[in-house]
Amino acid sequence: MTNKINIVLVHGAWADGSSWSKVIPHLQQAGYNVVATQNSLNSLAEDAETTRRMAESQPGPTILVGHSYGGAVITEAAHLCPNVVGLVYIAGFGPDAGESLASLAAAGTEPPPGAAAIRPDQYGVLWIDRQMFPDNFCQDIDKTEAQVMAATQKPITVKCFEDKITHAGWKNLPAWYQVSENDKMIPPGAEHFMAERMKAKMISLPSSHVSMVSHPEEIADFILKAADELVGTAVMEASMN
Repeated sequence: MTNKINIVLVHGAWADGSSWSKVIPHLQQAGYNVVATQNSLNSLAEDAETTRRMAESQPGPTILVGHSYGGAVITEAAHLCPNVVGLVYIAGFGPDAGESLASLAAAGTEPPPGAAAIRPDQYGVLWIDRQMFPDNFCQDIDKTEAQVMAATQKPITVKCFEDKITHAGWKNLPAWYQVSENDKMIPPGAEHFMAERMKAKMISLPSSHVSMVSHPEEIADFILKAADELVGTAVMEASMN
C-alpha cells in the first residue's frame, strides 16, 4: 500500500456513502486503500470538514473523488488537506471561488429535467419525488434498485445549494472529470463547461446522473487511472516528505 495513493469517495445529494458500493470492490482489488464519507448534507462547510477529517486520517498521499454535490465538497475541502494530491469529479459540481450550486444553476440556459422532481419541505430540506426518482436520477439502472434508492434517499438542505465556495481546489491540483451525457440532474453541457474550465482530463459516458451505479467498472477504471498517473510524480513525492 505504501506506493499507492489513498482514495476518499465523497457522495452527493440524495445519496450516502453506499452509492459507491459497486466501485469500492474494484478499487480494493487493485490494491488501494479506499474509504467513503457519510456527509450530513446540512451545509457545505460541515461536509467539507467531514471530508477534511477523512483525508487527514489517511496514511499519506490521498485523492478525493466527488459525485454531484460531492464535487463542490471536494472543491472546498482540498485546500484544507495538505496530503490531497488530486481531485476526481464524477458528474460533479466544480464551482469557482464565490460561486454556489445555485448560482451555477442560474447561469444555465434552462433547468435540467430532474429539477421538476425536487420537492422542498417546510424545514428547508430538499427531496426528490419518489415516483419521479427512477426516471430522473437513475434511469439506466434496474427499476428495483432505483426504487430502493428512492426510498432510502438522503435529503439535502437548501443551504448546501446556497453556500459559496471560498477556495477552488481544482486551481491548484490536477483534476479529472467524468461527464454523464444522459444526466437529468446536472445538464451535460454544464459538466463539459466545468471540466474544460478546470482543464481536467475528461471522459464521457452514456450514463444517467449516477454513473458510479450504472457504470461502476468504467468509473473505477477512471479513478484508478487518475491515481496511477499521480504515483511517482513530483506532487506525490513532495506530499510524502
